[in-house]
Amino acid sequence: MTVIDVARRLPGAAVLREHCRALAVLDAVLDPDGPDRHHSFADHWSERESSASMTNGSGDEYSVVFSSAGVYIRGFDHESPMSPYANDGPWPGVLDEVPEVFRGCVEEPAFCDEDGMPVVTVCLWREAGDDAWRAGSIDFPDSGTGDPDGAGRLFQLLVDRSPEAYQRWAEDYYEVPVPLEAVRHVYSSRPLTEEVVTLLNPDITLADLTKDLAEIGLPRG
Repeated sequence: MTVIDVARRLPGAAVLREHCRALAVLDAVLDPDGPDRHHSFADHWSERESSASMTNGSGDEYSVVFSSAGVYIRGFDHESPMSPYANDGPWPGVLDEVPEVFRGCVEEPAFCDEDGMPVVTVCLWREAGDDAWRAGSIDFPDSGTGDPDGAGRLFQLLVDRSPEAYQRWAEDYYEVPVPLEAVRHVYSSRPLTEEVVTLLNPDITLADLTKDLAEIGLPRG
């Protein structure tokens, strides 16, 4: 799977935003202390933007920026043959066609290294009013895996948005049982309740998540 396949399978901006928010809520409950937290969401990342992010602790990451201009997504797979560190800069085509309205995201310091080079192997975007996701014209290398830019691995839970997919992933990542009914509740964008928190993590209470939920922008039940 490449960025082209991901672009065909992502939902619209509003659905993607709520899904990213749900991933962050679930991870906040399962990992309240934060050191191994995989997904995050900042409802007020800037005055005009919200941002979802993922980091797996092994050098792979993505960021999704939501604004009135649309949505900008960048990902980095540190093992990809398209890594900018293996090619003296971003792979040809990955960023070349990004619209001007998203150039600030391309140059955002949080998405670049200390020398200002964009840390990216995959990028896609959707301007407000667009009816589809866009990506650059890319001549992909033969990685032998079918996932040369890392898109399939990075965005697996954005492409497969079923509660069952999150349950499988979280039970493997956090090594704890994850009740499917609790995942379904959070995925439905309903307010988080004490009962759902206890189902996911009996060692914490809803009050323990006050700061996280405020950052994520999810109302408490």
